Amino acid sequence: MTAIEVSHPPAALIRLVNRVLVFALPTPLGGPARKAIMVLRFTGRKSGRRYAVPVTAHRADGTLMSLTGAPWRVNFRGGRDLDVVFEGRTTPMRGVLVEQARTVAEMYRQRIDELGPKQAQRLLGIKITVPHLPTVEELTSDVEREHLSIIWLKPRDAG
Repeated sequence: MTAIEVSHPPAALIRLVNRVLVFALPTPLGGPARKAIMVLRFTGRKSGRRYAVPVTAHRADGTLMSLTGAPWRVNFRGGRDLDVVFEGRTTPMRGVLVEQARTVAEMYRQRIDELGPKQAQRLLGIKITVPHLPTVEELTSDVEREHLSIIWLKPRDAG
């Protein structure tokens, strides 16, 4: 039995909303979303294509991160420079992909605890499928199945 499943709106709606967010977030038009959503601007490691991807912003121990299972995440294996648009500012950062299932599961559990199940489902793009808060053990197998990961973001000058 699974404790969580990835849950997203239809792809066409995501594409439309993403275009609006990429345009609006660096400006005052971004409004309250500027504190919850960031845009990751990076170059594909194989394609050389430039990407601008809006994602929910998360923090742990003062470190900014993205929790995702999206295919583009693999660009950050081994670390990659990017620009992060957050709270109306663009900051040069280094993103590092974390794929260790237990570590990722612990972070998902921490965020579920902090946000509460209802908001966590919306902000993490998941659906909780068990009648209790998922355990780290349950989440670990789901993280592996859904290919969920963390992209840790640190300012480039932080080393």
